Amino acid sequence: MAALNLDNLGDLPKRCRNCVYWELSPALADQAEGYGTTDLEKEAWLSEVLLEWGSCGRVVYVGGAPAGYVLFAPPASVPRATEMPTGPVSADAVLLTTMQVLPEFAGEGLGRALTQAVVKELTRRGVKAVEAFGDARPGTEADCVMPADFLRSVGFKTVRPHHRWPRLRMELRSGLEWKSDVEAALEQLFNTVTIPMQTPAPVPVATPARAGRCHVSFLPTDGSSDDRTDDLRGRGEPR
Repeated sequence: MAALNLDNLGDLPKRCRNCVYWELSPALADQAEGYGTTDLEKEAWLSEVLLEWGSCGRVVYVGGAPAGYVLFAPPASVPRATEMPTGPVSADAVLLTTMQVLPEFAGEGLGRALTQAVVKELTRRGVKAVEAFGDARPGTEADCVMPADFLRSVGFKTVRPHHRWPRLRMELRSGLEWKSDVEAALEQLFNTVTIPMQTPAPVPVATPARAGRCHVSFLPTDGSSDDRTDDLRGRGEPR
């Protein structure tokens, strides 16, 4: 698995490498196709998003060969999103635009792995949710839109129904929630495993002295502490 960048953009299938379905408005996409410049437009879009926002895709390799990829970006960087009947994308979400797994690698779980990679990256960056437009009738047109059933199978929930283009969403766990889960698991572990403990030795505690003397009393420590750790939904891998 590698981050998508200008160096490995050519590893995408040629049809996807030249596709600007999501990256341009319909009018500009038609114009670029007419001029034969869709590959340049795709490269320019990727360069701009990488520069202004950061990593926006992943490529998965099997035996050194590219086997699939996924793209995601802020909704403002995806002109096609405003044309979808179930838009707009929620303000707190990043849009998962498209995902492809090559036919020869189908059934290997790569779609789920790509989804998990996106969830991990966006959770690390503090994103609250990821949304996607699904295709309720996949295979009838260009497959630039992910099948809605696939999105549901990897954890997305429908937030805006539509007979053809539903919008789906996956909530991403925050770092705080992640840490709370870990702490709860550790607490359960320590509650079920008995570890012999030695009686703590008395700790000398200085008490106020009288007549210029310093008296030392020994108070047993109870090991209690009220310290707590504050912390860091990932929804959330295919498409």
